[in-house]
Formats: sequence, structure tokens, C-alpha cells
Amino acid sequence: MPMSSPAVELEQAWQDKRWWWLLSPAIPLAFTSSLLAFVWTGQWGCMLLAPVVIHVLLPVLDRVLGEDFSNPPESAVAQLDQDLFYRAMVWAYVPLQMIGTVLGAWIAATQPLSWLGYIAMVLTVGAINGIGIGTAHELGHKKESLDRWLSKIALAPSAYGHFFVEHNRGHHLRVATPEDPASARMGESFWAFLPRSVWGSWQSAWALERERLKLQGHSVWHPQNHNLQAWSLTLLLLGALVVWLGWVVLPFLLLQAVYAASMLEVVNYVEHYGLLRQKDTSGRYVRCEPEHSWNSNHLVGNLLLYHLQRHSDHHAHPRRRYQALRHFASAPQLPAGYATMISVAYLPPLWFAWMDPRVMAHCGGDLARVNLQTSARAKLTQRWG
Repeated sequence: MPMSSPAVELEQAWQDKRWWWLLSPAIPLAFTSSLLAFVWTGQWGCMLLAPVVIHVLLPVLDRVLGEDFSNPPESAVAQLDQDLFYRAMVWAYVPLQMIGTVLGAWIAATQPLSWLGYIAMVLTVGAINGIGIGTAHELGHKKESLDRWLSKIALAPSAYGHFFVEHNRGHHLRVATPEDPASARMGESFWAFLPRSVWGSWQSAWALERERLKLQGHSVWHPQNHNLQAWSLTLLLLGALVVWLGWVVLPFLLLQAVYAASMLEVVNYVEHYGLLRQKDTSGRYVRCEPEHSWNSNHLVGNLLLYHLQRHSDHHAHPRRRYQALRHFASAPQLPAGYATMISVAYLPPLWFAWMDPRVMAHCGGDLARVNLQTSARAKLTQRWG
């Protein structure tokens, strides 16, 4: 898609943030350190680092340090893609994620914890693994076998291995349509979206693998089923921890997995809320373009999340690596970074007041161009015409 003049000018000002990408794998390192601080001090407040960083510090830093609209020139993309450093930055997250998960399980099974301390630890380890799903997202889009297996490993603690199948072959095909369970509809609260996306994504992943294996002459229960491979890693991880630490650790493992999965789903909710791809004259949905995903150029959040917030370019060009993702002037822009937006999404009245006018502005005030929640259609029609 041609870029506007301002975007071209910003592209010329681009500077490689090479060493700043160390911030992404620093997340599990920092959150795991807060668990160690609890072990050393006995103060459960140490484990509040994760929720404070996610819901307080990051929104403040995004606000203070602002946005970065610069794009890498196309002449630099090939070199960026071939540079092993950027792949290593994503790989580094996974072992650190596993260390944090195992340490959290050991604390849950062996250390005295108040209820508040237990909740803080669930939020900490769940945050490590929830953000780990974002890491799995980056790895799962790649063709290299190592990256794809690391993606499944990163999904193991959250028990969300079917994301490997559904996101790549389901969500990317149906994104910004009513048929996509992971595309939120205008007028749909996060709490209504959550069960729809969880169940719909699971069903879709199973159906996609059943169809793929059927074409190869295999049963859906064949060992090549990517869902079964990913879920087996979850059973292996959780089973090993239960054998080591006893059944007492299982509630913790399940609770942190639920929270981790909910972190993915609230990000899903933010990324495509209300956006709708139109159909062409043949009745098919038009190709996904940057305008079909909400974008954010907030600097700190992007450095911590492997440019996940440049979601518009990712959906338009899913093979493009994180370090080369671009800002497009045509993409709808979120008013804040993901850390702020997910906090607001938990509060439906505030979310609707903040985002519905932006959806309508992006769609030119035409409700026919909006992905609407059926149950809210009459109310939204009355308000927006």
C-alpha cells in the first residue's frame, strides 16, 4: 500500500533499535526476580511487580515517552531478516519463561503464602506465560522448525497450544469478519467476548487439523496433529511438576494458565474491535489490509512485546519479522498502548465510551462498515444511525 508523505519522511529518520530489543526477554527475567525476592525476604508484596508494571508503569511510560512512527527502509529489511540477533531475542524468552514457571510452582507447593501472596504469585507467573503467548505468536508465524517448536513450548504453561493452529490458519483467514471468534464486535464487552473467543478458537483449531489430516489420509488423532503435539507438551510440563511437587501444585498451575490465556484474549479483544472487512462483487471478503487492525506505535510497549502493537502491518504481511514491522497512515490508531487498553477493556462502559466513537470515525459514520454485536444492534443503530 502506498504510504503518505509524512510516513515517507519518518521512514528516512529510522534508526535501528537493536539493543533495545533486549527489553523483551527482560520481562520474564524481571518478573522471575520478583519471585526470588519473595523467597529471600518473605514479603509477598515483592510479587506485585508484574501487575504494577503492566497496569501502572507501562501506561505511564507510554504516555511520557510517546510514539515512534518511523519505519525501516525497504533496503534494510533483508539484512534485518537475516540477522540472527533478532531471532535470538525471541528464543531467549522461552527458557526464561520456563524458569519462572517452575520457580512459581515450587513456591506454591513449598512456601507459606497468604491468600494475597498466592494471588500475587498467580498474577506474576500468569503474566510471564500470558506475554509468552505473544512470544509464541511471533515464533509460530515462522517457517523454521526450531521457531515452530519453541512456539509450542511457549504455549505449554498456558495450556493454549491450539493457538498455534487457530491463529495462523483460522484467525488470519477470517480476521475482521463476524465468522472470526477472535475478532471483537462493536457493542460486545470483553466479558462477553472472552467465552466466545475461547470456545470458538478451540473448535476452529480442532476442525482445521481434522480437515488437514483428512486430506493426508490420517485420523484427527494422528501424532501429526499440531493441537495434540502442543497439548502433550502441556501435559508433560504439568505432569512433571505434579510428580515432583505433588498434587498441591495443580491448582496454582491451572489458575495461572487461566490468567495467562485471559491476557491473550484481552489483547485479541483490543486488536480488531469493531473493524470489518467488506465483501467484493464476488461475495468474498476483501484482502486483509492495515485498516482492518488497530495499531499502536507507543514505543515502550512495542519494545517489550516484539512490536506486537504494530498489528496492522502484521496482519497485512504476516511473514514480516517483528523488527521490520511498519506504521501505516491508513491504519486506525489506538489512543494508548496495549497496557492501557487492556486495563480499560476490563471496564465495558469506559471502553465503549472511549472506543466506539473511534470505530465510527474510522468507518466514516457508516454502521454497515462495522462489525456489530447482534444483541447490541438496535441500541447502536439508535445512537449512531
